Amino acid sequence: SGVQLRGGGTITATKAVVSNASVWDTLRLLPQDQVPEQYRRTSAATPACPSFMHLHIGFDKTGLPDDLELHHIIVNSWDKGVDAPQNVVLVSIPSVKDPSMAPAGKHCLHAYLPATEPYELWKGLDRKSPEYKALKEERSAVLWAAVEKVIPDIRKRAEISFVGTPLTHERFLRRHRGSYGPAIKAGEAFFPGPTTPIKGLYCCGDSTFPGIGLPAVAASGAIC
Repeated sequence: SGVQLRGGGTITATKAVVSNASVWDTLRLLPQDQVPEQYRRTSAATPACPSFMHLHIGFDKTGLPDDLELHHIIVNSWDKGVDAPQNVVLVSIPSVKDPSMAPAGKHCLHAYLPATEPYELWKGLDRKSPEYKALKEERSAVLWAAVEKVIPDIRKRAEISFVGTPLTHERFLRRHRGSYGPAIKAGEAFFPGPTTPIKGLYCCGDSTFPGIGLPAVAASGAIC
């Protein structure tokens, strides 16, 4: 057993293979004749969280207060709920705490929708098409508006900016539908452990116990 590489080579496992891909992507990578039918059905049926929109900005900090805060949360409507699309935006400016993260006189900023962006809006779009470009601009407008609540003239200050979409997540992070991870609710179901019914295959990452998020994923690796 081992891992077959895209280029044709193979890494042979001496003890086991550990996958930290999502439950859906792990299933896709396995030899289908080696996957028990029950495991296939259960894995494929795992509910998925929505995806993200991201906005990364590098900007001039001239004239901004020295006590600019690191984290900001903008809720556009408390009536809609925190899981409503385009409603909650998280903003982080890490260079206020670590100036080495940006050139002298500059700040870096990350704003995002926390797993509330529907993949269906993006499915099938050509990333090089005018339609994709237009949708990126449309769906990132809420991110710019949120950042403007913190830094009103951010568009004038911005020197570089990038927008990430569910297709960005899907392509660069190899995430099924660009998903944040399994939508397993506490009290209703449990994240599976590291073992699988396939001999020599173990799993870790946000599709296994204890779940989603950096601390949980690190713990899953230790458990595995």
